[in-house]
Amino acid sequence: MEPNENHEKIINIIQEKGPRLPMQIAGELKINSLFISAFLSELSNQKRIKISHLKVGGSPLYFLAGQEHQLENYQKYLNKKESETFLLLKKYKILKDSEQDPSIRVALRSIRDFASGFKRNEEIFWRYFLVSENEAKEILKPQKIIKHELELDEEDPTMEIGENVKLKINENPEKTKETIKIKEIFEKPPESKDYPTPKIENSQQKTKNIQQENKDNEFKNPLIITEQKKTKKEKPKSEFVLKTIKFIQNKEIKIIEEQDYKPKEYNCIISINSDLGQINFLTQAKDKKTITEGDLKKLLSSAQSMPLPALMLYTGEISKKAKELIDKYNSILKIKKISE
Repeated sequence: MEPNENHEKIINIIQEKGPRLPMQIAGELKINSLFISAFLSELSNQKRIKISHLKVGGSPLYFLAGQEHQLENYQKYLNKKESETFLLLKKYKILKDSEQDPSIRVALRSIRDFASGFKRNEEIFWRYFLVSENEAKEILKPQKIIKHELELDEEDPTMEIGENVKLKINENPEKTKETIKIKEIFEKPPESKDYPTPKIENSQQKTKNIQQENKDNEFKNPLIITEQKKTKKEKPKSEFVLKTIKFIQNKEIKIIEEQDYKPKEYNCIISINSDLGQINFLTQAKDKKTITEGDLKKLLSSAQSMPLPALMLYTGEISKKAKELIDKYNSILKIKKISE
């Protein structure tokens, strides 16, 4: 079967059933998970599908544009603090970053599927992902001035204008009524006992430059903290790293991206020829006495987030629990011992 036919079948399943995990798609199409991961990677590169930041069992969800709202069904897979933050943002729609507790601020940057960050007047705000940009702008607009006309009776020179608030009027005895115009009364929403209502500063200054205002109000995502990149000298490769590279090349496997390396660890993405064409693997080599279940879980999680199948190259032994994990995820997790 041609790969593009599989692409269309995957698209149809996601369109019909909503966000799916690779294992679910593999089961529904009865295709090896290794190939499903490769197909999903191709579809993602073509921008035909989207990948969630939220993980279910270490794997992201794959969905189509317009299905973002269905990710709410997977909110239960967030950790406790992220779940609390999700509910808080959903309730208030907009949160001002500087007014939140540190733990909430960290969680807002973690729940990237549900929280969209933007800047306004050099302040960071967060909007719930189902709140449109226009709706968010309306919420942040200064409260409109409300004009009230209150009529005071001659017999009662006081008039209530709010809870426990009265106005006293020194009336002219000849007049039977006095009209009082209160021109600038701003409504203030009641504060919640559970969470502080986000404060929104009122501003009556008119912007002179409309284009500059639009630029200031532009929705920018501050999730990715920009750091100044320091120029680093390329560190020398250890004997183990050079041995690993030679081992890969001797197998006629192509290293398409070298990620990072340490004296006893090497990370890269390789490309292997198969009957269905080239398949990429996120590969990690470890010079370690025993490869543990934790080593493999970490590698598998990183690989599935791309999404790619995973390959572990090792020099030592594989622990019992690690072997059980390999058997469980054999279609997307491979191992190979580095030999001379």
